[in-house]
Amino acid sequence: MGKVTVTEFVSADGVMENPAWTFPYWNDTIAAFKDGELNEADALLLGRTTYQEFAAVWPDHPGEDDASKAQMNDIPKHVATTTLTELEWNATRIEGDVAEGIRALKAEKNLLVMGSGSLVEFLRSQGLVDEYRLAVYPVLVGSGRRLFDSVEAQATLDLRDCKVLDNGVLLLVYSVVSDTVAVPDFD
Repeated sequence: MGKVTVTEFVSADGVMENPAWTFPYWNDTIAAFKDGELNEADALLLGRTTYQEFAAVWPDHPGEDDASKAQMNDIPKHVATTTLTELEWNATRIEGDVAEGIRALKAEKNLLVMGSGSLVEFLRSQGLVDEYRLAVYPVLVGSGRRLFDSVEAQATLDLRDCKVLDNGVLLLVYSVVSDTVAVPDFD
């Protein structure tokens, strides 16, 4: 049985969107953290928007070393989309019921989700997330999509690893203990 791991760059105020604010903090430790995620994954699981953004950049990405670029280009990708019918970049569309398709993939593979905010919300609502790997940056972005903006039920997480980098970035790994704990009503 595989697992679904969500990896995100997150600002200190929870924003995950348009992470250009991460660039000044990039270093070898963060690169190794990200490379480790890819090494543990059998495939990427992406939403349509993230797939399109990545597929437009990664095949000829000028800023990456050859090994990282090859790793991103070679890893199989599964895309949750209802609008795209033809995919390139070593990608296949999840056909039919998306939740069932992901459950079937998870039964056989370790899946890594990058970006894909709407997909992350869907996965969480279906109880399909096993692990969160978060790089939390010492930046207050203010506006933008937040990672857990639409959380309707409390989740219990177990901190598996924590690294505090010299540049203020936190590398956090959480396992999901329970994703269905109801928030009590005290009215």
